[in-house]
Amino acid sequence: MALAKELELRRDELSQDVETIYFGGGTPSLLTIAELRFLIDTIYEHFNVVENPEITLEANPDDLTNQRINELTNTTINRLSIGVQSFFEDDLKAMNRAHDAREAKDSLIEATKCFDNITIDLIYGIPNMSLKRWDENLKMAFSFGIKHLSSYALTVEPKTALDTFIKKGTYPPIDESLALQHFNHLMDRTVQEGFVHYEISNFGKPGFFSRHNTSYWGGKPYLGIGPSAHSFHQNQRGWNISNNSKYIESINKNILPSNVEVLSKNDQYNEYIMTGLRTMWGVSLKKIEANFGYEYLDYLKSISEKFVNQGLLEMDPNEVFVNGSLLRATKKGKFLIDGITSELFMV
Repeated sequence: MALAKELELRRDELSQDVETIYFGGGTPSLLTIAELRFLIDTIYEHFNVVENPEITLEANPDDLTNQRINELTNTTINRLSIGVQSFFEDDLKAMNRAHDAREAKDSLIEATKCFDNITIDLIYGIPNMSLKRWDENLKMAFSFGIKHLSSYALTVEPKTALDTFIKKGTYPPIDESLALQHFNHLMDRTVQEGFVHYEISNFGKPGFFSRHNTSYWGGKPYLGIGPSAHSFHQNQRGWNISNNSKYIESINKNILPSNVEVLSKNDQYNEYIMTGLRTMWGVSLKKIEANFGYEYLDYLKSISEKFVNQGLLEMDPNEVFVNGSLLRATKKGKFLIDGITSELFMV
């Protein structure tokens, strides 16, 4: 298998222990149990893995039959990420999802019997979705006792079915004011249910934050395996070619099918701003000064001042002795954080 061969070829790229393993980025749930075990065993063979790693499998509800879920319990996979998107039939049809509402519910009924650590995806800002229906989606999710929720605003990708429906006038366009209404309700309801809003799109019960994604936001190195997979280490970012046949051909020749770029100081600063402000941990001014210097610190303070005055960002001095003052998004600013961070970038 080409994936296992790439793991072998790249065994010297990670100097630290592997804390998380994530099967995602496509349809990993289509891998057989034997293939999943083989890949996990290959990782253990070539890398140092911590004692209790977080091992996540992404899956669509239609892939999670009772038999499949039972088979997964006989692997070391300990976390499921289920792409529910919505519990309503017409929403799923509009998004051209392969599963239906019944499969979404059935997959969670069975999965929660076998796995304690489950996250689901829900989409908000869907045209024609009333606040009442959005609340019913959330109530349904909470009823399964899930410990983690990822929720994203609906976006329309070019040449998709939804894009075609909107252009033909058979489906209404995206309404940002509706998405904001849904997002505010999402923040309120998750707090009521005991979730922590630890990243703009992610909500977890204490002890159930995604260790894998938190590593991304914390700037830890990671290794991506397979076509189109991305990797990051210190000041370098790499990505594999997307063509499957060319990827396999290259791997079979013992040639890594990847490109690498060295991040400039500006790139590293911008990436820290982008990831840091998406999380509840914010951006440490002390770290900005230590890693990038006074020029970058002064620039950040100057540009962010207007957002602080508008109540979109806030300076939290409570951790001044540990991290220096922390710059973070306010509740009001979270929905606008992508636009805010782009204005804070050094160009």
